[in-house]
Amino acid sequence: QGSVDCPNLEFEYGDADGHGAELAELYSYTEEPELSHNRRCFEEDFHTQVPDRRWLELDRAQQKAYVMHLLDGLEVVNRDKRLRVARAILYLAQGVFGDCDNEGDVLHWSRHNSFLLYQLGTFSAFLELLNMEIENSQACSSALRKPAISLADSTELRVLLSVMYLMVENIRVEQETDPPEWKTCRETFRMELSFPVHTEEPFALLLFTMVTKFCSGHAPHFPMKKVLLLLWKVLLFTLGGFEALQAMKVRRREELGLPPLPEDSIQVVRGMRAASPPTYAIELVEQQQQQQQQQQQQKRGHRSRRPLMKQDSLDIYNERDPFKNDEGGVDEEENDDMDSGIEGELDLMERDAIIPAMPAQRLPIERVSFPKGLPWAPKVRQKDIEHFLEASRNKFIGFTLGQDTETLIGLPRPIHESVKTLKQHKYVSISDVQIKNEEELEKCPMSLGEEEVQETPCEVLYRAMLYNLPQYMIALLKILLAAAPTSKAKTDSINILADVLPEEMPITVLQSMKLGIDVNRHKEIIVKSISALLLLLLKHFKLNHIYQFEYVSQHLVFANCIPLILKFFNQNIMSYITAKNSISVLDYPHCTVCDLPELTAESLEAGDNNQFCWRNLFSCINLLRILNKLTKWKHSRTMMLVVFKSAPILKRALKVKQAMMQLYVLKLLKIQTKYLGRQWRKSNMKTMSAIYQKVRHRMNDDWAYGNDIDARPWDFQAEECTLRANIEAFNSRRYDKPQDSEFAPVDNCLQSVLGQRLELPEDFHYSYELWLEREVFSQPIRWEELLHCQ
Repeated sequence: QGSVDCPNLEFEYGDADGHGAELAELYSYTEEPELSHNRRCFEEDFHTQVPDRRWLELDRAQQKAYVMHLLDGLEVVNRDKRLRVARAILYLAQGVFGDCDNEGDVLHWSRHNSFLLYQLGTFSAFLELLNMEIENSQACSSALRKPAISLADSTELRVLLSVMYLMVENIRVEQETDPPEWKTCRETFRMELSFPVHTEEPFALLLFTMVTKFCSGHAPHFPMKKVLLLLWKVLLFTLGGFEALQAMKVRRREELGLPPLPEDSIQVVRGMRAASPPTYAIELVEQQQQQQQQQQQQKRGHRSRRPLMKQDSLDIYNERDPFKNDEGGVDEEENDDMDSGIEGELDLMERDAIIPAMPAQRLPIERVSFPKGLPWAPKVRQKDIEHFLEASRNKFIGFTLGQDTETLIGLPRPIHESVKTLKQHKYVSISDVQIKNEEELEKCPMSLGEEEVQETPCEVLYRAMLYNLPQYMIALLKILLAAAPTSKAKTDSINILADVLPEEMPITVLQSMKLGIDVNRHKEIIVKSISALLLLLLKHFKLNHIYQFEYVSQHLVFANCIPLILKFFNQNIMSYITAKNSISVLDYPHCTVCDLPELTAESLEAGDNNQFCWRNLFSCINLLRILNKLTKWKHSRTMMLVVFKSAPILKRALKVKQAMMQLYVLKLLKIQTKYLGRQWRKSNMKTMSAIYQKVRHRMNDDWAYGNDIDARPWDFQAEECTLRANIEAFNSRRYDKPQDSEFAPVDNCLQSVLGQRLELPEDFHYSYELWLEREVFSQPIRWEELLHCQ
């Protein structure tokens, strides 16, 4: 894609895609024949129990009675009979499509049946069956012995997980027409998943355990796509989506007595529009060479005018793109070598051909329409005010007053004004308050007593995940690596295609094309679910307690999450976002109610008519947000971005004209600008302008110049070590309850001390009499001294 070929993408970011699309992604195209199998299992049983009637014609009592009959069938010992009943229940959850005329009816009955199934205890029954299947060592050992694993190895698991996913997704999604009993049912289900009653762990932990078991190689037949989709939706349901998170953040700030947020970040981002992407140095030079060949007679300055207009920093402000007729010079694949190093990009800019173009930067005044204001209110940290005052005092007085930000004696008037402005925009985050509280609890554990920890779904989940959290993060990143489009197939990588490959491999070209699309779609859905659930975990843990977030972040960084995400973006990102790896006629619920047209190679190649692939753009934004979360305010991790040469990779991602994606790319470029050198900044003025226009300002943050007090490379390792020590102190204080702590109460009662059982060594009875003689009988006891002793 050329740098200006991409149109603006009308994409609205949210917790998930549309309801129908989210249900469709549960099934692979190779599973399509199983839909009719489920229908047969249901109809054979239903017609024996309720002859000459349809499911839609039964009243509520009759429907309940039939579901109870099915649930009784799950109790039988025979595995095949149990599976047939489970398939009949799955057909109900899929919306009894055999009785429906259109897609809307299928989705309506799918929701209706999901609520009915939940109210009769189906979820608990399926949870027991799922536990049995996970522990089924016979299935694991047979899968391990097979040279190639296919759909057939995970049949039972896929049926169980599909029913559970449909129930979670249908109950999770709220609609205005929902009756009050459904709303009550939704809250009960959310509580059941968040705070387990019978088991010690939340349901999400069981799914995390499945992920680690799969990655360790002990259960290669687990259908990972379904597990990850269910895990993501369970976390989304129990913890809450982005809107709920924003509301919780506002509420938490009120509780802590902090001023309200300056703006709603979700709304600000929705109101942004995309900037036209910056061009590459190599594109400029290539275009100049082309124009030199075509216009030998013209003057050199005039010749370089057109391509250099692309570097103009003002065109971001224009309502229309003045360069829409320009041709992108070089395709990304051709200039990958240039992009692999920042220096390669910069050297070209030093050529003489570019210097005479200065007059081209004067644009006609009427074309420029400046925005009314910057989108974000500026923020200032307490640390920024302290640094500013320290520098001012050193300059004007010659000594400093530590963390005192009130005393301004001896400082000139402009400094007073500056401090006043900084304090007006001072922002205290919830994290700052939590860190301060943690420091006080560490200092005075006795006087401050036990900390009151609110029992939220997030807190319960963190406590359950804590001891195996590193393994969970490594497992998720392993699967993400295997599903990334830039990954090469290696013998030691895990096989994530167990639940998409059919038993018999395709014979015809058409079957091969269909399977190829299915495999690519399968990988895209895995990337989407992992990126979404990691972002959810990071955001919720950060709100719950900053050190929970830091613990997850550190393990992601240790597991090479930063280079993995950069590797993901080191591809033609436009072709990934516009990929057409879906066959809309085979998507559920369309394929259940419409006659399927005959598929041809041409129709498969054409794909759908969508401008972009929603899930791929969603995944890209999520991965960029994760990268931002990991690197924000962490100089050592920012240096990793520089070391892995992320600037050209990120700059290429700006070609996607979608405001939210551009914002997170620009944030990542902003934090490393000071390390990239003056030449890079000079060569990328359009990117610098975009950062200035779209990213929040920190009042005295000289990100564009490289004079940062914190940017001392020798402190980087110490920074990570200090953070790790603080995390360990927090985890041990809050979650380890040692019995013989130095602060544990002491037993002073003589009776209970004498009544304690003492552990004596095994050989004690051999020398018991000798010990009595030496220690007791041979020692004279002066009773009068004992009586007089106070």
